[in-house]
Amino acid sequence: MDESNVDKKDATSYEIESPGKLIIRRLKQNKFAMIGLALLIFMFIFSFIGPLLSPYGYNDRSALIKAAPSLKHWFGTDYLGRDVLTRVMVGGRISIAVGVVSVVISVVVGTLIGSIAGYYGGKIDYFLMAFTDIFLSIPFLPIVILMGSMLSDLKVNPNMRIVALMFMLGLLSWPSIARLVRGEILSLREQEFMQATESLGLKDTRKILKHLIPNVIPTIIVNATLGVASAILTESALSYLGMGVVEPTPSWGNMISASNKAIDLQKRPWLWMPPGACMVITVMAVNLFGDALRDALDPKKRR
Repeated sequence: MDESNVDKKDATSYEIESPGKLIIRRLKQNKFAMIGLALLIFMFIFSFIGPLLSPYGYNDRSALIKAAPSLKHWFGTDYLGRDVLTRVMVGGRISIAVGVVSVVISVVVGTLIGSIAGYYGGKIDYFLMAFTDIFLSIPFLPIVILMGSMLSDLKVNPNMRIVALMFMLGLLSWPSIARLVRGEILSLREQEFMQATESLGLKDTRKILKHLIPNVIPTIIVNATLGVASAILTESALSYLGMGVVEPTPSWGNMISASNKAIDLQKRPWLWMPPGACMVITVMAVNLFGDALRDALDPKKRR
């Protein structure tokens, strides 16, 4: 056999796998990751595309009050005769959007504060971490409930209330990400590639944005993924208590809250089971995929 062909085969068999391909391969090998990803795709299609295909609006009323599931209304109707399936789909759109946007806000704020504190150190680090500790000492749930009550007293428009809820959850959730990013950057700034940036005379902003933050993105992605599930549950809990998304705008939380009578819980499960099941499926899918992503991004971790 020709030696050149042997060398080519050996080179191909020992080709180094890129980090991106390695992560994708690990995710494909993880059955739980694929299950979580499939469920997330399904919930996205269900929540964002489903309402466009529904013949009903989420606030369209009919004479069928609390009607059982039928061919006309697959998930039945609620106490105002509105189609439950349509409201569940629109409610999923609201709940998922609140979770994702609030996490994006917390990631942006936390990453910027954590990276600046970790890179500069000294008094800047001390001041920013003291500021972070102040936010960490704030009791999350009581403050969120208090601010939700204020929005109710001020009679804020439901759409603006959703936006306020996104920012409220995001601005109260960034300290943990800031501490995590700071710890990563404290170790990264001592690496050889950062010494090379010093010799090249790069500006501090370029060092932070182009060299330090990209190296902590895997950690940020994992924590952001898991944070989405927490934000969805928080929004649902607030809506259930009447402090989050309010009628007529649907969310999974306020749909369950509207059917909290004993007779509804016992004899009309179509009022509360669909939003509850969607909430459980979405949170479970996010956690499954987030855990698998953490394993895929951690070269030292093995199942």
